Formats: sequence, structure tokens, C-alpha cells
Amino acid sequence: MNRRAFLALGAQVAAGIVVAQVIPAWADIPSCNNQVTKKLSFYHTHTKECLDITYARNGIYDQKALHQLNRYLRDHRTGDVHPIDPAVLDILWRVQQELGCENTYEIISGYRSPKTNQALRRRSRGVAKHSLHMKGQAVDIRLAGRRTRTVRDCAISLRSGGVGY
Repeated sequence: MNRRAFLALGAQVAAGIVVAQVIPAWADIPSCNNQVTKKLSFYHTHTKECLDITYARNGIYDQKALHQLNRYLRDHRTGDVHPIDPAVLDILWRVQQELGCENTYEIISGYRSPKTNQALRRRSRGVAKHSLHMKGQAVDIRLAGRRTRTVRDCAISLRSGGVGY
């Protein structure tokens, strides 16, 4: 690996983790899950937008909140909006539950249009040709006040999605 590739890899590691939907994040949560209010807080590192949102109550997703999240997690380069798989949100929520915190998620990348994904692929080998970002099934994040390694290890232990680090 040459120095440029090594530095590019280091930048990707520093950027955060990727949480991707593989199996529903709620698959192994006890049945009391239906009595839960699911809230998340976000800060977008590129747009500087903040969002505090309750996206599910008593096992039912709030459609208005999901639409807000779709817009919030839009491709910030093109403005394209795409539905975000609610299972991704459930993974984020579950990580917080496991870590015992309600800290703000720092969003690095949500949805990526095919145009954006292709442009990123030209700059880095770490961008998948068929990235789950283009399907609304991945988000790159950091969790304020937590080491990225800790968040990564928690996500892996949940077996709820893929994790890039």
C-alpha cells in the first residue's frame, strides 16, 4: 500500500462508521419494544443542521417524522432525497440503548445519489460501487462523547448491520 492509499484509508477510518441494514435491528429486542418511544438527535457535519426527532412510538413509525428524516439525510451534494430504511434508524437507536446514552449522532453521510457515489468512487477505493447509501440503507456517523471504536464494537455485537470503520 502506498502512502496516498494509506492516508486515504486513514481518512475513512477517521470519518466514522457505516451502519447498514442487514436484518431488522429490533429482531432480538424483547416484546416490550412495542411500549417504547424511539428518539434520536442528529448534527449534520456538512450542512450544520440539527434535528431532534421522535420517529416511532409503541412500535409504530411516525410517517411525518420519517419524511423529515428522509429530507435531513438527503444527499447534501445534490439535494436529492430518498427514503431511509427505518431499520437503519432502529440500529442507531439500539446502539444508544446498549451504550446507555442519548448523545447526538454526527452525520457524515446519509443517502448518496448514484452521481455522488460515482464521484466519491473516483476519489477513493473505499466507496462501494453498489453502496447501500444509494438505497437509503446506510449512514456514516459518529456518536458525540463516545469513541468511534466503542460505537463500532457495539454495532458489531448487535449483528444488526454492516460496519465500516
